[in-house]
Amino acid sequence: MKDVLHDLATPHLVKSAIKANWENYHYCLGRAPSVELSISRYLTWLITNMPDHFMNLVVCTELPAEGTNELIENALRHFKSLNIKRLSWMAQAGVSADKIKSCLLSHGLTFDESFATQMAIDLKVLIDEPPALNGLEIVLVDNPELLRQWIHVASIGFKVPVEIEDIWFEFFHYAAYTYPFQTYLAFLNGKPVGTSQMFGSAGVAGIYNVTCIPEARGQGVGTAVVRAPLSNARAMGYCVGILQASSMGYPVYQRLGFEDFGKLSVYLWNQDKMA
Repeated sequence: MKDVLHDLATPHLVKSAIKANWENYHYCLGRAPSVELSISRYLTWLITNMPDHFMNLVVCTELPAEGTNELIENALRHFKSLNIKRLSWMAQAGVSADKIKSCLLSHGLTFDESFATQMAIDLKVLIDEPPALNGLEIVLVDNPELLRQWIHVASIGFKVPVEIEDIWFEFFHYAAYTYPFQTYLAFLNGKPVGTSQMFGSAGVAGIYNVTCIPEARGQGVGTAVVRAPLSNARAMGYCVGILQASSMGYPVYQRLGFEDFGKLSVYLWNQDKMA
């Protein structure tokens, strides 16, 4: 681990680290045979078989002097040939925002102004507390059996169709057990009820896939399953934790000490809506 971000004093560095961690999280999933990872001068992408915006990511790293529309058309044609239904598209810093926005909107993508809020926490302010709920245990997922339970809970929490669970397992098990990933599963009285992941990259500890089953919400499961990886990240030498918060999770993260750093600029592509 190198170039650790030490605090939240420089907002532009925090925002840069949040974005880089999010991108690298996706790229590290590319070791699975079923995942298509393409890295080129202008576009880099990770494409899976999941019909989910968050598991299919395109990043525009640079724009050509000419032929931007053709570049986007060719990429979308390729994704259609793979029967990809949903993906998210980002532009790295330095890419002309007006030009890429105009091109993407003209090709049917939509700009999501309500996309997840970027948040970060100085891990020095994180308070280590035992779970407030009796019978709650957070374990590190380190084998396929636990990972299948993790995926089932995450599928319920994120409303992913049950038939997608095997696809999710196939590419996650190549990364879920080893650094820079740490995968966490919450049990309540022996029943799996909540999930999270920690991903160390860009000098920060990123928290991902935080959810719990509906009947376990509002009892402190979400707080516990976020605090556990953050505490471990601090022990590993990280000073800053980051995540992208949904409207449901935002109050939980605020109470833990996370601060708001704006929203990621993301465009969404949904082939079904364009059919």
